Amino acid sequence: MEAKTSVRPAEAGGDGRPSSFAKSLFLGDIEEEMVFPWPEPRADEQDKIRGLIAAAHEIGADIDPRKTEKERWIGDDIMRRLGDAGLLGLYVPERYGGQGLSQTGYARVFETFAQIDPTLSVILGVHQSIGFKAIVMFGTDEQKERWLPDLASGRKLAGYALTEPNAGSDAYHVESRATRQPDGSWLLNGEKRYIGNGSKGSLFTTIARCEIDGKDRHIALIVEKGMKGFEVGERFDTMGLRANDLRRLHFNAVRIPPENVIGEPGEGFHVAMEVLNNGRIGLGSGSVGGAKKLLDLAIHHVLERRQFGQQLADFELVEDKIGWMVSYLFGLESMAYLTCGLVDSGVDDYSLESAICKVSGTEFLWYAANRVMQLAGGAGYMRDQPYEKILRDIRIFPIFEGANDVLRAFIALNGLKPVGERLSGLGELELTDPIRTIGVLADYVGSRIQRQVRPDRITKAHPELKQHADAVAEQVRELASISEQLLRKHRKGIVTQQLHQKRIADSVADIFAQVAVLSRVSAIFEDQGVEPSGQERYIADTFCTRAAHRVRSRFRQVEENDDERMRAIAKLAYKRGEYGYALFQD
Repeated sequence: MEAKTSVRPAEAGGDGRPSSFAKSLFLGDIEEEMVFPWPEPRADEQDKIRGLIAAAHEIGADIDPRKTEKERWIGDDIMRRLGDAGLLGLYVPERYGGQGLSQTGYARVFETFAQIDPTLSVILGVHQSIGFKAIVMFGTDEQKERWLPDLASGRKLAGYALTEPNAGSDAYHVESRATRQPDGSWLLNGEKRYIGNGSKGSLFTTIARCEIDGKDRHIALIVEKGMKGFEVGERFDTMGLRANDLRRLHFNAVRIPPENVIGEPGEGFHVAMEVLNNGRIGLGSGSVGGAKKLLDLAIHHVLERRQFGQQLADFELVEDKIGWMVSYLFGLESMAYLTCGLVDSGVDDYSLESAICKVSGTEFLWYAANRVMQLAGGAGYMRDQPYEKILRDIRIFPIFEGANDVLRAFIALNGLKPVGERLSGLGELELTDPIRTIGVLADYVGSRIQRQVRPDRITKAHPELKQHADAVAEQVRELASISEQLLRKHRKGIVTQQLHQKRIADSVADIFAQVAVLSRVSAIFEDQGVEPSGQERYIADTFCTRAAHRVRSRFRQVEENDDERMRAIAKLAYKRGEYGYALFQD
């Protein structure tokens, strides 16, 4: 078996590039060369992507969501067909039987799964977005040869065992423990819960605590079905995703051979978080696919439905909902695929970008589902229509793979960390501990060569988009100023300022989305010309204008807000133990 290498990220910025585009924004820097020109899928894989999408739709046409919900599984026959079509090993290298897709190609196909059925996307996401991702990212050649062919073909399914009864978003403090034995194996004890593909999976990437050189660390293990002491527990009765096999897993002195350790013992938490950072991109692009399905349903309904003597589509409040969904979806799609482009370009650190895509995508999908159900009227509440199932299925998306409120803290504090290190006297602010449980804290590293003064504006956007480019540059300058202001005012206390963290996180998401739209539309203008691209320009104008307004509003709220009053009202409610203001007491 070949020697293992460290799973820690390679030294960021070693090639002269900054390690993270999003983190650079907090410093007031706009690293244009990272996001312009717009990243296009590799020409040699575009036909393969189209073929895989067509295969997914063909198989998806035979999936009856109500039947799968009743039977509590997507169907072994469906899984076999997906495997035969090459849809279960999208990013697995071809030498191991996979498709070898780029991150962009993977996201584009995965988007199709979400259009077909949310449960299908989750089952397949558990399998390949997170289930065996660690093997591809950190496994040895021997481990890849041993497991990937069966996983890519669907002969085996994978799961990801991280969450525990006492460790959800606080994943660092998992309690399952692996103890090294004299023969080099590990004895695993503990319990996991909410594990997808629970009774269907053949192997599970499992994160546990371990002792390395007298220190309490983590280890990433592959637990295989049939190992003595490994038990699959009861199935959870969920609100949605009823066909997802969600289970408890019990490890009762399970012996794990050394060849089932992924990466080096002690680096398991880094393995776990790198996998989640990558998996969150799948949730972002999956949200794009789900939103497209909802939008198609809504457009069809409002064009067919007539009320008060006219098409439902002609009412202003209907147009407002449809227009909002189209413009916001364009921005979300741009941001998700720009992030995929960053990954494909080999950028060192995309943890913030992936978290931004996950938060923005899953919340937009939820709000879009609510509005589409509103447009459907009473029919939307009926179980013979698709809306209520979609609504139930997607409600979990803002919760799993990092609850969105927790991820907002991760985005803000990770972005503020390099600002604190740059400011005189604030380098000791150690922001690592409060957020290490959420994602990999690869330090922001700028160019190793002498850096020139960054441009104070975006220069690579098409000239026709200059107004929006200049507005983004001003938002970035203000983001840097407010970041410094908050750090100087609160210092270490910034880790408890969650309302400011939310404002910062949501603002940097809107800034990143605007940059993505500018890059995408600039490429469209160059390819098709400005005049023939009037629709894209119209959408870009609308999205960027609204996003800029949201950013300015949040920045104003840093100084002028009612945070203290809202917190005081909450504390009074805690003290009362109830609402306490009823007009008539019982």
